[in-house]
Amino acid sequence: MKPALLPWALLLLATAPGPGPGPTADAQESCSMRCGALDGPCSCHPTCSGLGTCCLDFRDFCLEILPYSGSMMGGKDFVVRHFKMSSPTDASVICRFKDSIQTLGHVDSSGQVHCVSPLLYESGRIPFTVSLDNGHSFPRAGTWLAVHPNKVSMMEKSELVNETRWQYYGTANTSGNLRLTWHVKSLPTQTITIELWGYEETGMPYSQEWTAKWSYLYPLATHIPNSGSFTFTPKPAPPSYQRWRVGALRIIDSKNYAGQKDVQALWTNDHALAWHLSDDFREDPVAWARTQCQAWEELEDQLPNFLEELPDCPCTLTQARADSGRFFTDYGCDMEQGSVCTYHPGAVHCVRSVQASLRYGSGQQCCYTADGTQLLTADSSGGSTPDRGHDWGAPPFRTPPRVPSMSHWLYDVLSFYYCCLWAPDCPRYMQRRPSNDCRNYRPPRLASAFGDPHFVTFDGTNFTFNGRGEYVLLEAALTDLRVQARAQPGTMSNGTETRGTGLTAVAVQEGNSDVVEVRLANRTGGLEVLLNQEVLSFTEQSWMDLKGMFLSVAAGDRVSIMLASGAGLEVSVQGPFLSVSVLLPEKFLTHTHGLLGTLNNDPTDDFTLRSGRVLPPGTSPQELFLFGANCEAWGPKGAMPRTVHNASSLLTYDSWFLVHNFLYQPKHDPTFEPLFPSETTLNPSLAQEAAKLCGDDHFCNFDVAATGSLSTGTATRVAHQLHQRRMQSLQPVVSCGWLAPPPNGQKEGNRYLAGSTIYFHCDNGYSLAGAETSTCQADGTWSSPTPKCQPGRSYAVLLGIIFGGLAVVAAVALVYVLLRRRKGNTHVWGAQP
Repeated sequence: MKPALLPWALLLLATAPGPGPGPTADAQESCSMRCGALDGPCSCHPTCSGLGTCCLDFRDFCLEILPYSGSMMGGKDFVVRHFKMSSPTDASVICRFKDSIQTLGHVDSSGQVHCVSPLLYESGRIPFTVSLDNGHSFPRAGTWLAVHPNKVSMMEKSELVNETRWQYYGTANTSGNLRLTWHVKSLPTQTITIELWGYEETGMPYSQEWTAKWSYLYPLATHIPNSGSFTFTPKPAPPSYQRWRVGALRIIDSKNYAGQKDVQALWTNDHALAWHLSDDFREDPVAWARTQCQAWEELEDQLPNFLEELPDCPCTLTQARADSGRFFTDYGCDMEQGSVCTYHPGAVHCVRSVQASLRYGSGQQCCYTADGTQLLTADSSGGSTPDRGHDWGAPPFRTPPRVPSMSHWLYDVLSFYYCCLWAPDCPRYMQRRPSNDCRNYRPPRLASAFGDPHFVTFDGTNFTFNGRGEYVLLEAALTDLRVQARAQPGTMSNGTETRGTGLTAVAVQEGNSDVVEVRLANRTGGLEVLLNQEVLSFTEQSWMDLKGMFLSVAAGDRVSIMLASGAGLEVSVQGPFLSVSVLLPEKFLTHTHGLLGTLNNDPTDDFTLRSGRVLPPGTSPQELFLFGANCEAWGPKGAMPRTVHNASSLLTYDSWFLVHNFLYQPKHDPTFEPLFPSETTLNPSLAQEAAKLCGDDHFCNFDVAATGSLSTGTATRVAHQLHQRRMQSLQPVVSCGWLAPPPNGQKEGNRYLAGSTIYFHCDNGYSLAGAETSTCQADGTWSSPTPKCQPGRSYAVLLGIIFGGLAVVAAVALVYVLLRRRKGNTHVWGAQP
């Protein structure tokens, strides 16, 4: 695919001095309706701040907002920063989201412009524009981050006190009052109205008429004091509202009319509306729920089978946590948060597939026990259940079953209430939401770069490449995946540059996805994340839904990037440099090139020159350096070089240091002389400490020698160990698949991996016909099929009867002997001498 002209190239055109006429009289010197543009006499692109090339009105038209995120349910008031109106009372503010959804804003007494986020049916970054002339023009632009309702802090929503009670209201032993609380400061008004909103999806499923809709239903209370608490006794809703089974409460200022859209509000969590259901439900909730469960079953049988396109679950907990490109923690069952697994008893941790399935927008879930065993619904009601609607939704969102949270609620959660929680019919649910075993799971392949910098390729080849410049870590034409990195020299304790380099920035793009770059922050030494050359803030959210990828930041020192193809990157700070790990699914086999090697299970061809010549094992470090640096060095003939080209660079140049040292310079610095292992020398005391620290880790030893720093060596050793541990976690395991218990019998054991043994027993009145055990063999087959339990006393019972009978006979005989002895002894004792 021909690379698009990226922003750095436009920056070059805008800033490079050269001959020719200056700006014309009509040149644009304003950012009005030009946010993101680089052309013209001044820039409106985010990189302009660091370069000092911004138009004077950049902050007036390219908006920064606070807060920058809120629930996709809407109702969040945010302020436009760095911009004030001189005459507040005369302004009429309209905020337009995605070019179609308009909300009314306002100007406060200090002149600051406010907008209110709208009710959306999607998550992610939402572009918006602002009009200050009653909608005649929208020259100002910004971006709002709409997030999944469960990712909103409790300060920003109202809380259903004892939420389980709300969702069980009307069932056995659940009645009385319900209570709602909220933070008064989050909705600054004297009086409030509390409303019920319901969610539904109408039309023929998977047709063009299938639509999603939130509807205002009725008020619970109007014009009550904003006290932060409300208590009421629920009454069944009128029949006209009974079709809504899931919804949320909204609290608004009483000055707004009932059901008014897109006003400042606090929402509760989405929940099952048990408390508003009819008298039929309250009189016999089990019968009512069974009827609904049956109706759901009938609907499911008419819908397409979504299970076939879901990814297979990892076989073990360690695999599930290591496969971070395709699976991510399920917040409803997280071992890092105490393993509160309400819907999956017996599990300690669950993961969800990151990406929804392409055709149906469905999602996979995989749960595990404390010993790392996969927990299946065929064995336990706590097993993992796949979802017809992915909880996180799926692009392009907006329509069923791709609406985040809500589609999942309708097709997977509410039905669980019908069949499992309000009625004891869970097997009916599990039959249509069966766990996926892992017989077809294939772990991803791993490659890493870290330290000074050292590379471990996908096929396991180790080498060190101390180039200064910008390099291609990975390219894969299969999905147009590109990963690029910048390497810079380290600094000694005395301030001089080392002859070793390390990664300071990593950027990735797949197809037409967003471009994400992770780099070392100059001042803090932590991580800085850029989205399409703009620095992101993670003060409010640690998870972002982006175009073609998801982004997660943990503790400020580790960034995970999950791509649509299932590929994943993890970038972290290790010592003075970045450490990057790349995970690729098996489908990338034979499709990769770059410094991370050719993924083809052959480590001997990772050093293949463009001419086709393969550098043999034992190649000198000097030759390997030329392999990495030479623009002619690559993989197969006709392939692109290992250095980055300006025309396809993903990296950001938002300072004059980067412009002059990387944009205008050769992508590989030919004047930089790296340190090679044969040139490393250490003073005796440092050599002794390095040997104690590093042991046989040659990467660690090299970095201590190259930098004179034990801490750098420690960071390299830690990064290398992390790579090795993850490699161990991703080792393939053999699964024989689930093995059924015999009818009229039971089995012991729920682990189905190679070497595991299952034991079988029959119920009373049945005897076992077949093997008592079956072992999972290395070829993925069971040593014996499930036996049968035939009518008749089981062998165990027969043996019990036999041995029991023998025991009775023996006991009787023993008593008889003892009595005989006693009689005999009495006779002897009583005899006269």
